[in-house]
Amino acid sequence: MPIISKKKLTYPISGPLRSYLQQYNREHTLPIQYADLLRYDNSATLYDKRDRDTLWETVYYPAIETDDILLALKTIYAILKADGDMSVTGHLTIDRVDLCLYGNTRPFRVRIRNKVNDNFDYFYIKNADASRIYGLELEHILSPNRISYLTSGQTLIEEHIAGVPGDMFFDQQMRDADMNPIRLSKEFIKFNERCFVRLLGDMHSSNFVVDITPDFDEVYYRIRAIDFDQQSYEGRKSVYMPQYYRQNQPIIDLGTQYLTPESVRQYQIEERSLMAGRLRVEQTRTGDLMTAMRQDQIAPATNVGQLSQALNRHYRTRQFDHCHTMGDVVWQSLELVSQH
Repeated sequence: MPIISKKKLTYPISGPLRSYLQQYNREHTLPIQYADLLRYDNSATLYDKRDRDTLWETVYYPAIETDDILLALKTIYAILKADGDMSVTGHLTIDRVDLCLYGNTRPFRVRIRNKVNDNFDYFYIKNADASRIYGLELEHILSPNRISYLTSGQTLIEEHIAGVPGDMFFDQQMRDADMNPIRLSKEFIKFNERCFVRLLGDMHSSNFVVDITPDFDEVYYRIRAIDFDQQSYEGRKSVYMPQYYRQNQPIIDLGTQYLTPESVRQYQIEERSLMAGRLRVEQTRTGDLMTAMRQDQIAPATNVGQLSQALNRHYRTRQFDHCHTMGDVVWQSLELVSQH
């Protein structure tokens, strides 16, 4: 199993990255920052429907501040979802603000509810980490998924990515009669390839969701990353390949049972071709992102050197020899995809 550092360093947003975020309308002036949400004066353990501790706490704010905080949160939701049009928030209310007790970043999760039909949505407020922002942006450009997020100073706002958590899917739905093992295995192969090409690490079953779409005679799957903290940080190549995580063994076993090596190779080639097409379409945006990322120090130099040599061996090339930053490594990986 790949070894992940116990605690990844957090990197602030650099000047070049900030310029990129402003250019592509990711940077906004927001009415509240992550640090403001730390001013809660009470909290309660949040339990799930089965009365199990979720490791989240619901937080409560002083009465004198509550109205202002809730209005600010609705304003952020309007910016995230409706380009700041506050008319969409008239029938919305903030149900809860939860604080995550595990992990390094301690994000806040805001639950917002539609008072008319009781439907609800979530968004997250976090301390901004440059690694995570590069991960979000690469996901937006290179995957079939669009990502909605905002930055403001050193605060990061992220939309909720819907789907069945991977570990829950493995426990509860792998044996469903309607489950299509070939389609699911194919999607995991494609997901594995996307992660490896753009160097997104730590994609075990707790860090991705399975999006299930029923069709008139079939079920379609898409596996989506939900954690981008380990974007091109670690030095070991296997960290960037979900196929090597023990937690993903159920779906790996499924692929071994239902897919031939020829099919696996076909799906890998198909996904790399799709990524090359996305790179061509987003050539200018990708170039602007890589200009910022290649200047940024978002990993220790030893990790950069270790990963560069590992990728040289993997691709049987020397093209990674001159990589000095993780941005250089990602750029070279994308160049190899574009050349095929």
